[in-house]
Amino acid sequence: MARALGLYSRVIAWAKIVLPLVALALLSTIFLLSDRREPMETVPFVEALQDGETTREGVSAPYYSGKTQRGDFLTMTATRVRPQSDGRVVADDLAAAVRLTDGSEILLDALSATLTDSTETALLEGGVRIRSSTGYTLDTDAMTTVLDRIEAETLGPVSGAGPLGTLEAGRMRIEASGTGGDVQLLFTEGVKLVYQPPKEGSSAE
Repeated sequence: MARALGLYSRVIAWAKIVLPLVALALLSTIFLLSDRREPMETVPFVEALQDGETTREGVSAPYYSGKTQRGDFLTMTATRVRPQSDGRVVADDLAAAVRLTDGSEILLDALSATLTDSTETALLEGGVRIRSSTGYTLDTDAMTTVLDRIEAETLGPVSGAGPLGTLEAGRMRIEASGTGGDVQLLFTEGVKLVYQPPKEGSSAE
């Protein structure tokens, strides 16, 4: 009887160690399975690459449309997209348009764009032009932008013209002020504005 009780005690002691480890292993498996997804499934142009017959060389004239988290409508076109060995996608002559929920629009044009799935971001390079329906036309060498929400920033100086005149700044950031808030162009790191009053007779009657 004492031997049976000793065996029972040892079984209980081992169970206290083994069962929690098994539970952790099961939880880990559940999380791994729930997070598993096809590479690049959320990045623009991936569907075009998957459907194309010459995926290795790239796809010509792809088109993408989608929505941001707050409901802004995004479209992208390019002359060509090419998959990279590291899982990224490179787009040539990118043209992007974001129609905001308030009806205004922001247009981005870049010679090249590299889209990354893991961070859901795009790096625009080779010269970037930013235009807005509020009257801004701006140029910069490169900028980063997030693909699923309104968030972008130049990597260096920006210059151009706006409703009040010409301007230069060390950097510019595009962001939304809160959930569903207005989208703002924020100029920082030394802003120079040359005011140009409207010409006589140029205002609408």
